[in-house]
Amino acid sequence: MIILYDKEPFPAVEKADDQGLLAIGGKLSPERLLEAYRSGIFPWFEEGDPVLWWSPDPRMVLFPKDLKVSKSMKQLFKKSAFKVTYNQNFGEVINNCSQVFRKDQEDTWITPNMISAYMKLHELGHALSVEVWEENVLVGGLYGVYLREKQVFCGESMFTKVSNASKYGFISLIEKLKAENIKLIDCQMHTKHLESLGAKEVAREVFLSYL
Repeated sequence: MIILYDKEPFPAVEKADDQGLLAIGGKLSPERLLEAYRSGIFPWFEEGDPVLWWSPDPRMVLFPKDLKVSKSMKQLFKKSAFKVTYNQNFGEVINNCSQVFRKDQEDTWITPNMISAYMKLHELGHALSVEVWEENVLVGGLYGVYLREKQVFCGESMFTKVSNASKYGFISLIEKLKAENIKLIDCQMHTKHLESLGAKEVAREVFLSYL
């Protein structure tokens, strides 16, 4: 296990273990977080644990051209079922994401420390939120880190209170990012939900080539 001290650079991602765990320790400062994302690394840990830094191989990504929109979702867009906004309420989005129960996870990984860190990133213009509204009520959303200079969006988490709300927001975001010539969306880890939307696993080396 590689111990990371303040201001010490990250080790090479090839030193990550079989699960993708690269290093432990350090602070969640904006500078450290941006260094991580620009290097293909992200933090993921539970309340009470030290900061854990990951760089899995393979990596789950979505190329915009591969986005899959089902017939039922197309119908929702045709009816304008929801209203989508961006960066209107980052705090509410990340707090809602922190309350989502996830299978095989005892506690949330979006700790108060994480929330504070990403709020700072948002204030600096590096973290983006998507809000999904139904009759002026926030019913879904997602957030992530937008590496504009790399044309890569690193998705972090999403939540939904109404069926298809988060998926509606995700698809809307991809269409928006397409217009901004985004290269890919980093989805980090494999899930069937992301796979259904067109995401796939690629070798870490391929993912890093986009950074």
